[in-house]
Amino acid sequence: RLGLERADTAEKALSVIVDLLEKYGQGGNCMESHMAFTYHNSFLIADRKEAWVLETSGKYWAAEKVEGGVRNISNQLSITTKIDREHPGLKEYAKSNGWWDGKKEFDFAATYSYVNTARMTTSGGRYCEGYKLLNKHKGSITSEIMMEILRDKESGINMEGGFMTTGSMVSVLPQQPDLPCIHFFTGTPDPAR
Repeated sequence: RLGLERADTAEKALSVIVDLLEKYGQGGNCMESHMAFTYHNSFLIADRKEAWVLETSGKYWAAEKVEGGVRNISNQLSITTKIDREHPGLKEYAKSNGWWDGKKEFDFAATYSYVNTARMTTSGGRYCEGYKLLNKHKGSITSEIMMEILRDKESGINMEGGFMTTGSMVSVLPQQPDLPCIHFFTGTPDPAR
């Protein structure tokens, strides 16, 4: 919300978020119950002209400029070797912890989460299923198709049970500045309703 409030471009919003992350860190319980459950955050940040993916691990972060095609985030780190901006100490911190030898190509997701990044888009998790659904419609995605994807329960995109999807948003951001941006939000916690 502060990125939206303080910035007029996607890249400036990225800067606002990482500056706040550096100053205040992140944390806090992500459930209303008393169960202590926290996680690091990922963001899709877009304006009419560009889009970024920002992923965090504690105060460390990596950002990828989306150059085309489709891109999604989910409940795992997904930025691998295409890093366009990063925390200044990202790689040194990984080296100091023995997570990266400083010689092989740096892979943010593999280094900071121990994910097998070669299998991310084929392994059946929420990220993989979202990737498949987006690619199925690549080149012809409309707001209605995006809403269908966000309502999909079979893929796990729309979660049920102990961890439930609490809302979804679809935005249409025309590149022409004279056309209005349109934002759709779910009116209930379940995007299927």
